[in-house]
Amino acid sequence: MSARIAACRACGSRHLRPFVDLGETPSANAYRPPEDKDKPEIRAPLRTVLCEDCRLVQVDYDMPPSDLFSDYAYFSSYSTSWVEHARRFCLAARQRLGLGAASQVIEVASNDGYLLRHFVELGVPVLGIEPAANVAEVAVAAGVPTEVRFFGVDTARDLAARGLAADLIVGNNVFAHVPDINDFVAGLGIALKDHGVISLEFPHLLRLIQEVQFDTIYHEHFSYFSLLAVERVMGRHGLALFDVEELPTHGGSLRVWVAKDGRAALPGGLAKVRGEEAAAGLDRNEIYDAFAARVARCRRALLDFLSQAKQERRTVVAYGAAAKGNTLLNSCGVTSADIPYVVDRNPHKQGRLLPGSQIPVADPSRIFETKPDYLLILPWNLKDEIMGQMAEIRGWGGRFVIPVPEAKVLP
Repeated sequence: MSARIAACRACGSRHLRPFVDLGETPSANAYRPPEDKDKPEIRAPLRTVLCEDCRLVQVDYDMPPSDLFSDYAYFSSYSTSWVEHARRFCLAARQRLGLGAASQVIEVASNDGYLLRHFVELGVPVLGIEPAANVAEVAVAAGVPTEVRFFGVDTARDLAARGLAADLIVGNNVFAHVPDINDFVAGLGIALKDHGVISLEFPHLLRLIQEVQFDTIYHEHFSYFSLLAVERVMGRHGLALFDVEELPTHGGSLRVWVAKDGRAALPGGLAKVRGEEAAAGLDRNEIYDAFAARVARCRRALLDFLSQAKQERRTVVAYGAAAKGNTLLNSCGVTSADIPYVVDRNPHKQGRLLPGSQIPVADPSRIFETKPDYLLILPWNLKDEIMGQMAEIRGWGGRFVIPVPEAKVLP
């Protein structure tokens, strides 16, 4: 069962302020077989709040993690740009940290081995921690040692007791997926060697607000992080940031470098991002209070686009059966009557129905069979990659559309 939180999941404060309410929706990754189309779906409120004390934005209803992640349809390796991003990180981290055959790298939420496989190729010992058994199986088959379990204090203690404390712990886009932040952060400290380093990547709350990226809000994302909030939660567990990088991934992310040995902060990154957040007003309430109205305008713009296309008898189909797309479609009330199908390269999603909207998922080849007028790119953060893959649609006059921050037909 879902449960409403009464206090901030990070600091325990009960001073929670509304941020944005996207209605009741199913889990964004609960893809369905066609035979279940008429069966009821489990839905829960998709509502977010701001902690006025530690500034953490968070969903205020929790779906059980076992329902969200035990059988997961997201496989990182189907995004070529994301795999390349991971490869570059591994090369840079090996050089920066001097990693080698005597080192230990642990990745939390290691998915299908998309990242750790690069360390394996570099001769660096690795271990993946991945709660989705179906995804972990793919990683193991690719030669990436992986254990099927959730990460927290208990797992960290077990790893340390087995002599697997890490020189580097990597967590890419997992921090937001953790319902118990304090258990997770405490576990990071336990599983880390005294002079080890943690690298976490997560979408930056500042970019979410500035660019109206409300579709990145879904039940699997329990929290939405500013640097301000992250520094506070790390500090409560004896960990400190010593560097931060701003990344273009996922519409604008942060990569924070964290340690527990009191090392001095590097000049540049931390001061820059702290300044950006202060200038934007993330330490005040006004910027959060204005967000819901901006979301309403974005949703209306998409519905107006779909309505106009229908009036003009133009077909609109979608690319990318992504979780963010499901939030967008369900919060707007879009169904297969508006968008007859969506395509995705991931065969684990093909042949299924999107949760809520019930739009069927097909192989990308269907685009070239039906020749739609518009291709709506749901994972807009990958628009350049997708437009490159689907460039042939321009041959019959097809055009690309992105939905965020406002529905826009691309030139």
